[in-house]
Amino acid sequence: MLISECFFETMGGELLMTFLVAMAPVIELRGAIPAGISVGLPPALACAAAIAGNLVPAPFIIVLGRRIFDWLRGTRFFGPKITWLERRAHLKGRMVRKYRLAGLVVLVGIPLPGTGAWTGALVASVLDIRMRHALPAIFLGLLIAAAITTAITLGLFNLLI
Repeated sequence: MLISECFFETMGGELLMTFLVAMAPVIELRGAIPAGISVGLPPALACAAAIAGNLVPAPFIIVLGRRIFDWLRGTRFFGPKITWLERRAHLKGRMVRKYRLAGLVVLVGIPLPGTGAWTGALVASVLDIRMRHALPAIFLGLLIAAAITTAITLGLFNLLI
């Protein structure tokens, strides 16, 4: 048995796996919670690890998002992709612009593709929302998304068992 296999069979390994999956864009918390529960973590621990992991990239995206976009916009390859991402962030940001922080909470809290902490942080960066306001809103949205995702996951597991 490999060392990595032994580690990931422990609770610490399962927590780390859940944490790392939650950090990944697109998958985020919505994929990490079912993954954590499926490997045997208690739902509360899977939620905590997923929320923590999903929150880690948010401050970096908020602070560095505009700078990285400005830098990449000058390249031929990334320029059009950055324009597309900014357009998408502005479209997602309509609700945030209208309802401000409550809109950001809802954007992050709806567990659907194209929403989540990465999108919320990107929208906060594009709309120049200060980190001290954006992070609590993103965190609250993650709590809502975690509760919904956990309830759905446990419901599906109970149906299958």
